[in-house]
Amino acid sequence: ALELIDFKNALEQFQNLVENMIQKTKESSGLYTKDGDEIDYAKFYSTTRTLFGPAVKDQNIQAFFRKIMSNPDDRPEWPEIFGCFRGERDDMSSPSKESMVLLVSEKQQITHSVVKRKDVIKGIVKVPLLHLTITASQRGVLTVFNKQRKSFFSYSFYFHQDTAWITGCDYLPNLKYVVAVTESTIILWDYKSKESKSDGFVIKPMKNCLLCVCAVTVADNLAKDTILMGDDKGYVYLLTITSDDFIMKQSKAGKESQFKVLDSESFDIPKRKLHDDWVGKIKYFSALKRFGSCSTDSINSFVLDDIKRLEDQLPVKEFSVPKGVNAFTYCGKAKVIVTGG
Repeated sequence: ALELIDFKNALEQFQNLVENMIQKTKESSGLYTKDGDEIDYAKFYSTTRTLFGPAVKDQNIQAFFRKIMSNPDDRPEWPEIFGCFRGERDDMSSPSKESMVLLVSEKQQITHSVVKRKDVIKGIVKVPLLHLTITASQRGVLTVFNKQRKSFFSYSFYFHQDTAWITGCDYLPNLKYVVAVTESTIILWDYKSKESKSDGFVIKPMKNCLLCVCAVTVADNLAKDTILMGDDKGYVYLLTITSDDFIMKQSKAGKESQFKVLDSESFDIPKRKLHDDWVGKIKYFSALKRFGSCSTDSINSFVLDDIKRLEDQLPVKEFSVPKGVNAFTYCGKAKVIVTGG
């Protein structure tokens, strides 16, 4: 129901309503009668219902109103109107999903061991449309979890032909490949293949150390995908791969290895130096048609612009944060980008 309303505007109106109620309660302290209370509650109820619709429950509206009337100085916080309470575990033991704004999804433990000792997960990617969860470990275990029949099935591949550590991963929606980057290579894994050999490609060598990767999601069904990567020198790369590249650009050296090798020199890979330090994270926001990249660089900490800027020298939209930015995300409903330094 909340998706159908302007939540930010509705919340502002609700907070103004609460402030007015608190003010009137303080000014008319001791003058509220039972009949007057019922009249004021009816107005509060109807206004709140108009603002939020069926997203709020009658019992929560009533509890919120009583809390204001009983102690105007200890004003309740707005999440309580949706049944979200801080420090009241008993009330939240079995919350109704329909009555909450901030939902806590059901958790399911994956008992399948995807990494061995002295190995760590470096990337987790969810593919909601295909119900896939992809993980990449530092030492090279790529795993795809396919949620079917309320259980998880996985296909793992240990990429052992390169001693460099994996630094990131993502999913290519058009080619249906898993992409991962190491310090010096780009891995393209056909996770659907049941064969033990020739089920992927490796693009190498890369001159700088690759630290992060993401796919550029666009609304088309072409047999190609675009990849963004960041390295330890502050460069952001733009690589477009088509299904024809898998046929035309294979190296002879690939016959002896598990993955077929593609020479990086045969690809057109535009790059641009956007930061003066490591590129910690890169992400493409399809809703904004922009990519974001961050760095611990205090001057060029965060960049948000069109991927066309990687192929020209026009100024990019950026801002500075002392000691840089380590992480960022975008919320479509609130239309805000949040960064963490």
